[in-house]
Amino acid sequence: MPKTLAAIEEVMKKYNPAFPFEYEFVDDAFNAMFKNEKLVGSLSQIFALLAIIISCLGLFGLSAYTAEQRRKEIGVRKVLGSSVTGIVQLLSKDFMRLVLVSIVLAIPFAWWGMHRWLESFAYRIEINWWVFALAGLAAICIALLTVSFQAVKAASANPVKSLRAE
Repeated sequence: MPKTLAAIEEVMKKYNPAFPFEYEFVDDAFNAMFKNEKLVGSLSQIFALLAIIISCLGLFGLSAYTAEQRRKEIGVRKVLGSSVTGIVQLLSKDFMRLVLVSIVLAIPFAWWGMHRWLESFAYRIEINWWVFALAGLAAICIALLTVSFQAVKAASANPVKSLRAE
């Protein structure tokens, strides 16, 4: 123990021996108060990453299924002169509608949950709109990357193979 703290403690014991001097560093007390919040934050990041991966796998499977179901339609469109970009837009449009609807439905619930959680802190901050806009943009980009892979694969396939069975 440093000399100055030991001297103060001796003075305190001399004046009130029933209550010994107890001390702690402010940063230790602060870290102890927010230890649970740090754990919740770490777990939230892990589970959010898992949810994104599972969602991407589901979206990838759904886009592969849709591309396979529309294989002949894509073949006919290619024979009639449709471009790869046009076919990718055609296949991606339906998925983007679903993603936009999910964003519109999720934002109020996310705002409400974050607002309730932030109310428990002594110092409060406001939730900015750009946080939700950034999250929505990230969701759209992830969905586009996931769906576009299958859409480009389907649009680049040889139309003769898909139409040969007819």
